[in-house]
Amino acid sequence: MSKNDDGRNAHANSIIKNHMIWSMGAGFIPVPIADFFAVGAIQLDMIRQLCKVYDIDFKETEGKAIITALTGSGLARLGARAIKIIPGVGSVLGGVTLAVLSGGSTYALGEVFKKHFDTGGTFLDFDPSRLKKYYDEKFEKGKQMAKDLEKKEREKRSEAESVVDDAIITEPTSAKPKDFVAQLESITKMKNEGALTEEEFNILKKKILDAQKDT
Repeated sequence: MSKNDDGRNAHANSIIKNHMIWSMGAGFIPVPIADFFAVGAIQLDMIRQLCKVYDIDFKETEGKAIITALTGSGLARLGARAIKIIPGVGSVLGGVTLAVLSGGSTYALGEVFKKHFDTGGTFLDFDPSRLKKYYDEKFEKGKQMAKDLEKKEREKRSEAESVVDDAIITEPTSAKPKDFVAQLESITKMKNEGALTEEEFNILKKKILDAQKDT
């Protein structure tokens, strides 16, 4: 494999990973039908970007058809079934969050297109039935990767909130000005790194400000 191929492969992997993460975020939308519209749009954008990497003419209609053909018997079909909504967790089916299913599906789809384009394929000779087995294999791997990402993110958020809450609750009267500033800087950094949502950041910020007023 040439250096150009290595660079192209790394670029493709980065696109797949980023879109996998974004589609997991879409999976947290607490309205099942919205999940599928959002994830589908993310997956289509991933295919568009992969086409640029491999210098392939992107065809939106064909792209949508391929997404439906590959995911129709799996992820998309879940939209017609009962999905439990758990606050703070999102849509859950059979103990697996929709975020995990979305991430796994996007990863598998990206891997299928990368494999096809790597071998010189285009939209004109894309055969979903021939690549369905490969998609299913990558879907299982993608779900595990998504589970690991989801677990790490939840642990990161839980630990971050616990540290800030402990600092505020256990020593509210002894907090010094520099501790107050450090706490604000800490949660600001967490928000910028994606560990806290805007809503979580505002809640923690209010706690810190309220604790400072009481000192």
